Amino acid sequence: MLWIYQAQSNDVRWLQERGIHIWDEWQIDSEGKWKAMQNVLNKDGQIEKKEVERIFDKKYAYTIGTAYGYIVKKFHLIDKLIGKIKNNPTDRRMLMSLWQDDYLDTAVLPSCVWASEWDVTDDKLNLLVHQRSCDVPLGLPFNVTQYACLLSLIAKVCDLKPGTIDWSIKDAHIYVNQKEGIEEQIKRYEIYNDLKNEPKELLIMLKENIKDEKISKIIDLILDKDKPELWINEDIKSFYKFDNSKDCRDIKIKKYKHAGPIKMPIAK
Repeated sequence: MLWIYQAQSNDVRWLQERGIHIWDEWQIDSEGKWKAMQNVLNKDGQIEKKEVERIFDKKYAYTIGTAYGYIVKKFHLIDKLIGKIKNNPTDRRMLMSLWQDDYLDTAVLPSCVWASEWDVTDDKLNLLVHQRSCDVPLGLPFNVTQYACLLSLIAKVCDLKPGTIDWSIKDAHIYVNQKEGIEEQIKRYEIYNDLKNEPKELLIMLKENIKDEKISKIIDLILDKDKPELWINEDIKSFYKFDNSKDCRDIKIKKYKHAGPIKMPIAK
């Protein structure tokens, strides 16, 4: 979120310097080329890999082209939004659109979350997010967490409380290479629901005797009543002052626990 809305950058190296590699697969190389292997269905209905290549102007080397942060900077989107929230909180035109037709052909990946609408009600900042395409297992929890954080950051610097988020998805899907991961996630959810109402003593005894590490971690989640918290440095008054170094000192997720990572590939 700081890469897109604060640094307003499309340069993937900015993220890589901070140990973040989630955009590496959309980076244009030094010659202005972008190559990727995509899953396609052949005439027999079988999935096979096919290489695709696109050529961009060399000035877009190491970037994702004219998408996301490029659009935010080009149209001063975050400055206009914060200005309206602070100076005219009843404005019904508090909207940011990352979907700009003139810049789609020079973007490696046109924005998936392509627009957001904002309003202030009862001293709370609320958000409606529009997403054109979303892989539910990997993209959805990531995107919701992103924009919940962004909402909280903007509310903070505008002296408001974070309110609600509504989410609109036009094309929600699960890629075939995510099937195994989402099945594992559903299985964990079912185990959690089966155990969550059991007496504490029984859960402790089960944890002591069970050898399944995954179930043991799920029991820990049930027994631990602490919920994850988003911590934001109270001393920060400007959106551009949040630390965007590798340490990200002003924004932390605390008390976050899980039952182990689930690996799911990114699909293009």
